[in-house]
Amino acid sequence: MNKAHLPALGRRALLLGLGASLALPGVRLAFAQAPGPARLVVVLLRGGLDGLYAVQPYADPDFTELRGPLALPEPGREDGLLDLGGRFGLHPRLSCIHAMFRENEALILHAVAGPWRTRSHFDAQDLLESGAEQRLASGWLNRALAALPPPPAGRAAGLAIGTTTPLLLRGRARVDNFMPRGVAELPPDLMARILDLNARDRALGPSLRDGVRARGYVLETLGEAARQRPAPGGQFAVLAKAAGQLMAAPQGPSVAAFELGGWDTHAQQAARLNAPLAQMDEGLVALKQALGDVWRRTAVLVVTEFGRTARVNGTLGTDHGTGGAAFILGGAVQGGRMLGDWPGLAPAKLFQNRDLWPTTDIRSLAKGLLRDHLRLPRAAVDAAFPNSGETAPLGGIIRV
Repeated sequence: MNKAHLPALGRRALLLGLGASLALPGVRLAFAQAPGPARLVVVLLRGGLDGLYAVQPYADPDFTELRGPLALPEPGREDGLLDLGGRFGLHPRLSCIHAMFRENEALILHAVAGPWRTRSHFDAQDLLESGAEQRLASGWLNRALAALPPPPAGRAAGLAIGTTTPLLLRGRARVDNFMPRGVAELPPDLMARILDLNARDRALGPSLRDGVRARGYVLETLGEAARQRPAPGGQFAVLAKAAGQLMAAPQGPSVAAFELGGWDTHAQQAARLNAPLAQMDEGLVALKQALGDVWRRTAVLVVTEFGRTARVNGTLGTDHGTGGAAFILGGAVQGGRMLGDWPGLAPAKLFQNRDLWPTTDIRSLAKGLLRDHLRLPRAAVDAAFPNSGETAPLGGIIRV
């Protein structure tokens, strides 16, 4: 893995602009408990979202020539970008995120990347979720949860909806799994028989009982929605709504993590990204609506493993890159701003003569949310991101 120096975010974050997560294969959802009333959602966009396409720096003098057919019309023109303050524009399929931006509920950061330098999806995703410069067996969010007081008896620190738990939530803190009904139906008495057979097993028996109780809680909270098969093309919105309902419950989880695939666009990018961008947008607003009043206590971090190349390739797509865009949304967010040190797109300013140069360490975003939103002590934040003392938490994210 080839690593390069990542310039640190300076003491003064450059204000880039001022203004007034998906129906994809392999979608999975995870929850975890945290103390206090705050709610935190982490959305992992797997495949490498092209940040220069989702958030276009149309005022950069090198942008149009560099991006060619991927450069959309400027704000105010037909099918144009959604204005983010005069220099940047949001893709028109992200209208709900733009509305949050105008309502001061969205921060958008550009030229963001982790400290690693790899163009491998698998390596970059593992490092993103590990929160370290080398792959670990646990995720940064689980390590943060492990430092918290244990949850009530019979309750897990986390809940994953789907067949697996993302690395982000793997570790010492217990995480349960839940598979929505309609995917695989079981005989009504099967679980009762399994519980009976394992009742005397000191290790497996209690775990099975806790799992059944957790499933009962989810079914009771979601009601009929948990028993319905998601409509074609609407899986992410259905899961996001379920997440919001569960997190809005009085004893609901405080932390959630989603996995969303489908962003690896090596060819015909303009046509391929319209649907996932719109689905991400619709899913995030579904989450907001389901949270109701709890939205004002919620922050949502949307990140991807790396950006994509600045130049368009021969098949009208983009290849694996470095710097990209990230989003922080929520009623608890001090939004309506674009943040980051914009490096520019002149040839001499591109990383390895091909990528947007990263100027903000992605760990600073997560550390800022753990410190200022979940109010975790410094020791817990440091444990979540080992050997990252030079990367300070990004301040000013959360409303005072």
